[in-house]
Amino acid sequence: MRVWGKTLWPTEVEVRSGNLKMEREVFTRGINMKKHCLVAVMVVLIVSLSLSFGAGSAAAQGPAGAGASAAAKDTSSHGGHSLNPIKWVKKDSKKSDASREEIEKKLTPKFQAQGLLAAKANVTETCAQFVALDECVASLHASKNLGIDFNCVRADVTGVFTNVDLSGCKGPVGEKAQSLTKTIRMLKPDADAKGAAKDAERQAKDDLKEAGQ
Repeated sequence: MRVWGKTLWPTEVEVRSGNLKMEREVFTRGINMKKHCLVAVMVVLIVSLSLSFGAGSAAAQGPAGAGASAAAKDTSSHGGHSLNPIKWVKKDSKKSDASREEIEKKLTPKFQAQGLLAAKANVTETCAQFVALDECVASLHASKNLGIDFNCVRADVTGVFTNVDLSGCKGPVGEKAQSLTKTIRMLKPDADAKGAAKDAERQAKDDLKEAGQ
């Protein structure tokens, strides 16, 4: 139907064109909605992963922090042990010196009774030149077992000169530190130096074990 050159009702072509336009709009909206949904899902996943990672890191750091705190408390409870290794060495040396002094006090009356020391002598002064107490005790036993002057044995084993007269000693006494075996070989050439040294070392081991070392 036409009025003054215009149609009152849309033609079939216009209807089809309008339907096609609506379908395109619906299709475009659907695509846009899918894009928005996909973006939303990605954001949720990223947030979830971030929260999970953060919680895992906090859980991993928690025990370490607690352990560090406990270690700090333990350190402070033990008198605040210094982190300086030199101080550790000094403290350990004091402990070793104290135990050595106690053992020397225990050995003195025993060695006096056995004739290893003179009545007025003591292990502390007698063994002062020795770095290790077992070397001194072994030297005392070797000296008595073989009838060698202990002053000569001490000078050879330690390589340290004292104000004691060493003119009666055989060989180059006190030039440098020697093993007990070499010392016996120089001072008592006819003796079984190796066997005598082993016997003296065994006796020293037994003495020190009995004294608590």
